[in-house]
Amino acid sequence: MSSIAKRSDGMWRARFRDEDGKERSRHFRRKVDAQRWLDEVTTAVVTGQYVDPAAAQTTLAEFYAVWSERQVWAPNTARAVDIAVRTCTFRDLPLGRLRRSHVESWVAGMRKQGLAPGTIRTRRNNVRSVLRAAVLDRHLVSDPSAGVTLPRVRRAEAAMRLPAPEEVAAVLAAAAEPETRVMVLLAAGAGLRLGELCGLQVADVDFLRRTVRVRRQLTRATGGALVESPPKYGSERDVPVPDALLEAVARYVQEHRPGNQPTRWLLTEGGGAPLTQNIASDRWRRARRGAGVAGMRLHDLRHYFASGLIAAGVDVVAVQRALGHRSASVTLNTYSHLWPSAEDRTRAALAGLLDDLANAAPRAENPADQLRTSRP
Repeated sequence: MSSIAKRSDGMWRARFRDEDGKERSRHFRRKVDAQRWLDEVTTAVVTGQYVDPAAAQTTLAEFYAVWSERQVWAPNTARAVDIAVRTCTFRDLPLGRLRRSHVESWVAGMRKQGLAPGTIRTRRNNVRSVLRAAVLDRHLVSDPSAGVTLPRVRRAEAAMRLPAPEEVAAVLAAAAEPETRVMVLLAAGAGLRLGELCGLQVADVDFLRRTVRVRRQLTRATGGALVESPPKYGSERDVPVPDALLEAVARYVQEHRPGNQPTRWLLTEGGGAPLTQNIASDRWRRARRGAGVAGMRLHDLRHYFASGLIAAGVDVVAVQRALGHRSASVTLNTYSHLWPSAEDRTRAALAGLLDDLANAAPRAENPADQLRTSRP
């Protein structure tokens, strides 16, 4: 319901009731201006784009502080979104005053700071999730981050580093701690992520079925507490592993993790405490430096594992399951450049057909033999 009425002082009062039944009004010197404003807000209410002026004064930081308490996030996700909002240059600006230019300036500033394109994209996406929530909660009319140009991210095949077997062997030889050697073996031979490696318990290595069961990850929440949670994207899985890896893990358990408690941590910092991601990363860097290998991340061993499966002809679904990807499309998007092309497979198939044909055909006689046998 809306109306326009002339006051005793000559001003025109336009008023309406919003979706919550609260009366809103403004005063104008001319009736035509009052009618124009009333038409605009009525249209906004009808189309679902009306924003309470008081809600529009809420800053991004204030909205995020309340909204984030309602989200169900893994610790790493919560930490990543916290960082994105905390480093956002318009976090203290009222949402109603946010413009696309604010987001563009923030992105340009991150680029000048030398942040990687992937980091910039991740931070923009995290802040964008907050802005989209603000739109749904009627604090914003539209998302000002939509369509903002981001720095180009390198293609997977260009950005991915595939370690050579000699590099992995050198890091293994340089690892000072037995836990580090087993960690490297499991990363390269089972494709586990860092948090999954830290979350392994002795019982997760099934020596009978020759698999490693991935059931949890260990991460550190904001504040420093260790949090045990399901693997990333709910990627619980059983990874088949070779006998050589099982034998190495069995020797390690016998020598360094003996006991009858199956839930004891496989990799530890000492005293039975689980290996944390920070300590694991530090040990990895020391082993890598000791091996004289530059630029190789622990996560690159996961690519090493995937490339080995693909080179052996393992199909995409089996690779997806071993890696714990959400879908086969994620696996293809990441590793499609490692699979042979359709043309390569066609050539190989045709070469095999021709080889079979050549082997099946009768061997032709020597022309000289034919002449000799034809004489009377």
